[in-house]
Amino acid sequence: MASIDRHAADRDSPGPGGPDHGPGPGPAPRSRARHAADRHTATLALAHALSAAERGLAVIPLSRTKLPALRSPHHDEPRHGEARHGEARHFTPSPSEPRHSAPRAEALPHQPAAPCRGECGRLGHGVYDASSDPLRIRQMFAAAPWASGYGIACGLPPYHLIGIDLDTKSGADAPAALRELALRHLFTIPDTVVVTTPSGGRHIWLSGPPDTVVPNSAGRLAPGIDIRGAGGYLVGPGSRTEHGVYSTVPGTAHLPPAACPTALLRLLVPPRRHRAQHRADGPPSPQQGHGLVQFVLAAHEGQRNTRLFWAACRAYENGLGDTLKGPLTDAAVRVGLTLREARSTIASAARLTGHA
Repeated sequence: MASIDRHAADRDSPGPGGPDHGPGPGPAPRSRARHAADRHTATLALAHALSAAERGLAVIPLSRTKLPALRSPHHDEPRHGEARHGEARHFTPSPSEPRHSAPRAEALPHQPAAPCRGECGRLGHGVYDASSDPLRIRQMFAAAPWASGYGIACGLPPYHLIGIDLDTKSGADAPAALRELALRHLFTIPDTVVVTTPSGGRHIWLSGPPDTVVPNSAGRLAPGIDIRGAGGYLVGPGSRTEHGVYSTVPGTAHLPPAACPTALLRLLVPPRRHRAQHRADGPPSPQQGHGLVQFVLAAHEGQRNTRLFWAACRAYENGLGDTLKGPLTDAAVRVGLTLREARSTIASAARLTGHA
């Protein structure tokens, strides 16, 4: 904290000219105040990151945009991009980031993704830089003094963290969808760490088994529910972003990530043999998709397209697409979508799942 006090003293003291000669040639008071505030934010982010590391969590510095704060060391290599999930993505620095940090550019779509995931030994590989070593963490934050938060890597020992992200921005009622899943599949969410987001969402931390890889997904489990697993990260509590601060729900900060319920884990890692099983057992019956149709029929205004798209994706993934195309279309029309909208949404789901 001494560095913060020193910056504050610099801000309030007169310039080199002294009190009788006016301010010196240094930056304007507002610029010095902003610099001091940024340093204070970065110092707090580092402190929170080190605290998380004490619990065995591997972390990386994040910018105010929630992206990894360090750019890829392969940024200037003409034949490499940064397109893989979890790896550092290129972006334009936020106003609080110094211009000498070099602007970031989107990877060109025709360029192959860089194969390096940190093997080169340099910083800037996003979640693959994640570490619980205090010296390594200080090194990363020193290289990114504009960092305002930190990310916690999922899928790594000792907790093999799984993040259940209940989003509020999509218009879906994610908490209600999770309760519905819990009732349908007979599981309960145990007492565990819960982090609130600036938008009003929540991140539920769960611990997974070491021999199971949980993939990242967005909306696959239910509309508004995103999953952070291997190769992904969660924004850590105490991080400050463009929209506000991430905070731990009172009473949960001291808890270790609780074990993911077995029934929920089965939903997060669906068996690959499921589609083959439908082919072996013959054509699926409409009754098998009754729950998906009811899910669409329960949609409120603002949820209809999202629910229909999610249900259609699940139908195609499980070999029910052709069977349920008609019932899902009828359900969507009953809740207020036009026939054209319903058909277009189902066609999009077919393309996404490779059944177009």
